[in-house]
Amino acid sequence: MTEGTTKYGILVAVDGSAESRAAVSWAAREASMRDEVITLTHVVQPVVVSWPVAAEQVAVAKWQEDNARDVIVQARNDLTDAMDKSQSPEVQSELLYANPVQALVDASQDARMVVMGSRGRGAFGRLLLGSVSSGVLHHAHCPVAIIHAGKASVRDPDGPVLLGIDGSPASEAATAFAFEEASLRAVSLVALHAWSDVAVFPILGMDWRAYRDQGEELLGERLAGWQELYPDVRVERRLVCDTPARWLIKESQHAQLVVLGSRGRGGFSGALLGSVSSAVAQSAEIPVIVVRTQ
Repeated sequence: MTEGTTKYGILVAVDGSAESRAAVSWAAREASMRDEVITLTHVVQPVVVSWPVAAEQVAVAKWQEDNARDVIVQARNDLTDAMDKSQSPEVQSELLYANPVQALVDASQDARMVVMGSRGRGAFGRLLLGSVSSGVLHHAHCPVAIIHAGKASVRDPDGPVLLGIDGSPASEAATAFAFEEASLRAVSLVALHAWSDVAVFPILGMDWRAYRDQGEELLGERLAGWQELYPDVRVERRLVCDTPARWLIKESQHAQLVVLGSRGRGGFSGALLGSVSSAVAQSAEIPVIVVRTQ
């Protein structure tokens, strides 16, 4: 088990949706690998209705309570179905009555990881995050895993872990997490570094080879120490000259998990989630974990 203890362990936000059920199934394996407690959490948004419709408010509250119980029961059943019978981590459940984003962000302070389903599709068929998952992704205090529903989210269990690395502090935290995930899963790690963005190049007279060499040097430096700590993890390096998000989404088609930092080298200091992390979490069809730095 990872050093230290938390109240929630692997916290899974559940609401009965297909994405939520996929998140429960994915979290079952994660909790088993890490020997962590798994917490099924359903957040009920309080309904405030003023007089003279107090009776309707009571009826809505009763429906919410009944629905919440059903959601938790379904999540427990899904967890049992997904659980490896040889490993049975401790399971607990919790109902919270509050604003969903704020409640989950607060709970993330005492969780090893928050696991959430994605939400819906936009007008152009592009996968989009729901308001709750997006809010938690931007403000959580621990790593957040975004899980999409559907067959595309279930990839070859022998597929590699894909890491986006750029040399930032957030990227360093993501690197540590990615190596741990690859080791736990007994798979290889693909480390992708974009040594240039298409938006910046080409500039006449610029020495592309110098920038490429700098990218290779940075990638080697960032990976060296972690390869010594995890000698069991085979590492494949990828250097690209293009927008990072496009390549990460493309490479994710051959991976089982993407791990990213919460803010890259080009982000503003006040930004809570980098554009690359946000784009990949929205568009990749496999699980994406965004690792935050505090």
